[in-house]
Amino acid sequence: MILLDDKTPTLLTATALENAKVPDQPVDEFSKTLATTDSITQSISDSLKNMDLNDLKGVVTGENTILRDGMKALTEMTVSFVPKLLIAILILWVGMKLAKMLKKIIMRGLERRNAEPSLKSFLGSLVDVLLKAMIIIMAMDVVGIKATSFIALLGAMGLAIGMALQGTLQNFAGGVIILLMKPFKVGDYIECGVYKGYIQEIRIFHTFMRPFNGRTIIIPNSELSNKSLINHTKEEIIRLDLMASVAYGSDLDQVRDVLMQVINEDPLVLHDPKPPVVAVSDLAESSVNFSMWIWVRTDDYWTVWMRMRENIYKALYRNNISIPFPQVDIHLHHPASDPVTPASSSNMPQPVNPAEPYPQPSRQ
Repeated sequence: MILLDDKTPTLLTATALENAKVPDQPVDEFSKTLATTDSITQSISDSLKNMDLNDLKGVVTGENTILRDGMKALTEMTVSFVPKLLIAILILWVGMKLAKMLKKIIMRGLERRNAEPSLKSFLGSLVDVLLKAMIIIMAMDVVGIKATSFIALLGAMGLAIGMALQGTLQNFAGGVIILLMKPFKVGDYIECGVYKGYIQEIRIFHTFMRPFNGRTIIIPNSELSNKSLINHTKEEIIRLDLMASVAYGSDLDQVRDVLMQVINEDPLVLHDPKPPVVAVSDLAESSVNFSMWIWVRTDDYWTVWMRMRENIYKALYRNNISIPFPQVDIHLHHPASDPVTPASSSNMPQPVNPAEPYPQPSRQ
């Protein structure tokens, strides 16, 4: 049963229309385009109606305040910036030329000091980078770009890197000092602390040494640059010190003549800048020591050092000069109050008299 009211016919009619299938209408492209055009035209018309003609007049005539202030600010900025930009470009151009000239001067100075090629290349690159960085920072400051924070950042980074690589930087500084000051060079025989040997190679951080036993010793440059060392081959002529020992009782004049004859017979011994010297240097416990000072060329040092010792021994032996050896003389002394008797000196044990009491220790 359906209850009806006054609106029932209307609701039924709406429901029937909604459920009814409406056939599809064909799309009219021309009508659609025409509708779009009418919409755009209407929008333009509404915009023209709402536009203030005074604002349009201000834009065209240049009387608009915002536009005028903007153009003024742009002009002032351009006028003030262009000279700074030109000055910065001039600083860059002149600075790069000066940096190039300074680099050439430094490289020529290193060549005059016969610096190592690796050191020249490294120092040249380092100077070039530092000078260019300084020039760029100056140009930035002229333009108005403050490089204070940038420099502070670089300083903090440099401090951190320096703390982390403290030992390595010390070795690098020592290598630069060695290569520039040249306390020794490749081929020199040096002595530094417990290290003795010929310099085989000098690098930025380490130095390679070759001792007589054929090994390779790698020494940090900081140790060689901060400690005292002896360069035995830096000079062309050096003195060779020798010593010969003879027994007490030998004829000292004969010994001196024999040693001088051995020196004069060696063709590698030099008599200039100073003649050889032979003199008594020490009265030891069991020998009389003669010192010999001989000047030789550095390249002949070890040859004379080994040959002279053999010739000295042969000469002393040929001239019947005694060569001492360590010995100790023992002298036995008996007090006069206790003479040695045949009975006491016998190896047979002495009989003990029972009637004679044993001596008692004295008490203080």
